Amino acid sequence: MKETDKILFLEWKSFGNEHIIPIFERMGYEVVSVPFLLHDEDARMSEKLAAEIAKKILEEKPVFVFSFNYYPTVAIACKACRVKYVSWIYDSPFVMAYSQTALFETNRIFHFDSTEANKLRSLGVKNVWYLPMGAAVEHYDKVVPTQADHKAYDSEITFIGATYSEKKNHMFRHLENLDDNTRGYVDALMQAQLHVYGMDVIEPALTEQVMENIRKVCPVYAQGDGMETAEWVVANYFLARKVTAMERQELLGRLSQKHQVRLFTPERTPELSKVLNMGSIDYYDRAPFAMKCAKINLNISLRSIHTGMPLRALDILGCGGFLLTNFQSDFLEYFEPGRDFVYYESMEHAAELADYYLAHEDERLEIAANGYRKVKEQLSYQAQVEKMLEVI
Repeated sequence: MKETDKILFLEWKSFGNEHIIPIFERMGYEVVSVPFLLHDEDARMSEKLAAEIAKKILEEKPVFVFSFNYYPTVAIACKACRVKYVSWIYDSPFVMAYSQTALFETNRIFHFDSTEANKLRSLGVKNVWYLPMGAAVEHYDKVVPTQADHKAYDSEITFIGATYSEKKNHMFRHLENLDDNTRGYVDALMQAQLHVYGMDVIEPALTEQVMENIRKVCPVYAQGDGMETAEWVVANYFLARKVTAMERQELLGRLSQKHQVRLFTPERTPELSKVLNMGSIDYYDRAPFAMKCAKINLNISLRSIHTGMPLRALDILGCGGFLLTNFQSDFLEYFEPGRDFVYYESMEHAAELADYYLAHEDERLEIAANGYRKVKEQLSYQAQVEKMLEVI
C-alpha cells in the first residue's frame, strides 16, 4: 500500500464513524469523507445519486469506497468505475443487502450476523463475509465515571435501547385488521418465537395461505430488484419487532419486581411502572458511563438478529461491564459462557441469573474482566479493520 492511497468514506449518521476513520488513517490511508445524505429510495435506486458518487470516485481515484451498511446505488457507481465497494453491515434486518446489485464482483460485503452472511452466500453473493462489529475499547478506556456520574447512573440492572412499545415504532400495527384465524396463527407463531432462541421459527411457517391473508390487509411484496421474499420481509420487519417488544417489556417488568432497573429509551413506558425510565441517552458520549456504572448490563437482541452479536453487547464488554444477554450463537466463537459473559435461555432463567450474580459480586466482576480482555484482544475496531483489509 502507498501512503497516498485514498479511501472514499461515505459518511452518514452511523455508529462507528469516529472510531474507524482514525484507524484507516493510522494504517496509512488518506480518508476522503463525503456526506452521504439519502432516503431509502435513493439508496436503493437513484441514477442522480449514483452519478454524483461516480463523479467523486473519478475525481479522488480511491482504492476503495467504504460505507457502514450496504447501498445498491453506491454499488452501481463503483461497478461503473471499476473500484471496490466495501460495506460493513451492522443493522438487521437490512433489506438492501438483498438487492441484485449485491452480486456485483466489485463488492466486498461484511455482515455482523453469520446467519445473514450465509444466507446471502446461498443466494449467489460470492463476495460476502461474516465480520462482527468492533468495540471502541481504546475510547472506552478513557471513560472514568465521576461521583456525579455514579449518582446519575449506578444501578443493579441497566438496559439501553428501544422497547418498541409505541405503535409508530413497529410495522406490526399494519396487521391489526387480520381475520381472526390468521391473527390467531400469527399470534401463536410469535409466542413460539418468544420462547425459542437461536432458531427462526417464524419465516418457515408463513404459508402461502397466511401470506395471502396478510396481503389483504397489508400488501407486502418483494422488491423487483431484490432477492428477498415477501415472507422474509414479514418475518423480519413485522413480526420479529413485535416479538422483541413483547420480550423486552416482559423481561424488564419481571426483573424490576425484585431489582432496581434503569431503562434508557426515548419511549414512554407507563406499563413498566417499577422500571426507572431515564429517557434518551447519547450513545457515544454518555452511554459508556451508564454501562460502567451498572452491576448488570442487559442485552435483549432484536429478534431479526438471528445469531449475530449486537453492537450494544460488544460495547458493554468493551466498557468492562458485566453482560447478561439472550442466547446468540455467534458469541460462542469468541467468548466462553459463564466465564466471559452470561446468557439466558428463558425469562425465568434471566431472572435467576440476575438474582445470582447480584448476590455474587466477586464472580460478576471476574466475568466482566474476562469479557473485557477478550474484546480488547480480538474484537476491537483495530482488530476488525485489520481482518477486513486482509480480505480486501
